[in-house]
Amino acid sequence: MNQQHQFEARDLSAPEYVLALHEPEDKIAVVLRNRTRGQTLQRIASAETVAGPDFQRWLDHQNRSGADVFVGMNSLKDDATNRTKANVKEVRHVYLDLDEDAPASLSSIRASSEVPPPNFVIDTSRAKHQVVWRIEGAELEQAESLLRSLANEFGGDAAATDVTRVLRMPGFANRKYTDQLDFAIQAHHESDRVHSLRDFAVREDSSSIHRDIEGSSSRRTMPRGHKSQSEADWAYARRALARGDDPQEIIRRIADYRAEDKHDPVYYARLTVIKAQLSMFGSAERSP
Repeated sequence: MNQQHQFEARDLSAPEYVLALHEPEDKIAVVLRNRTRGQTLQRIASAETVAGPDFQRWLDHQNRSGADVFVGMNSLKDDATNRTKANVKEVRHVYLDLDEDAPASLSSIRASSEVPPPNFVIDTSRAKHQVVWRIEGAELEQAESLLRSLANEFGGDAAATDVTRVLRMPGFANRKYTDQLDFAIQAHHESDRVHSLRDFAVREDSSSIHRDIEGSSSRRTMPRGHKSQSEADWAYARRALARGDDPQEIIRRIADYRAEDKHDPVYYARLTVIKAQLSMFGSAERSP
């Protein structure tokens, strides 16, 4: 009997999850976002430190004070002082942030022959999920290409397709949804296999993963030839505008996702929405 058949799925606490993702000595990022205060904090420490009781007590205090808690999916270089692509030491995980139609997307992943079973499924609210696969042997660009393909195929968030992404840490409340503060984010460890690129059959140029931007209100897909995160943000803004979302709300969402990537994420998000409006309506009359 192989290792995978012997594995018993179980739920993980925050410390268990951190140490299941990373080696104890790995440098990782932890991000706290307090939307009420408009404050973002980032700490870089070893996985062992983050999983330790003192750090966990501090995270619990911050969460109770209104902050959402996120953990980096890929380890950083030993001398890293910030979370940038240049500071990524090794790509060990690819992932999906399933926000819209999340239960259906998760079912599609479980039934798909194009991707292996997930290693971790994170319940971020009562109807939203994040999915994580362990991976080895992937270069940064290869990993990000796969991230985009996965998001295209299964309706994942196009803004969460970079290797520096942080995802939610289990055991804490999702402060984004005030009606679900009694819901603790849950991590389900479902497999201990380590995958390679050849285990994923989704392709970025596959006709099955390209959908009409204007005709889909439930999939955050990207246009053919997508090469950058900025293009993904622009494509998302177009789709959100096409289905009638409030431009200010679109700006808020993009700024939230790019908070750690841009010096002025609100300015960047506003420009992105304006450009999307111009491409669709031909004037800036509806500019936010």
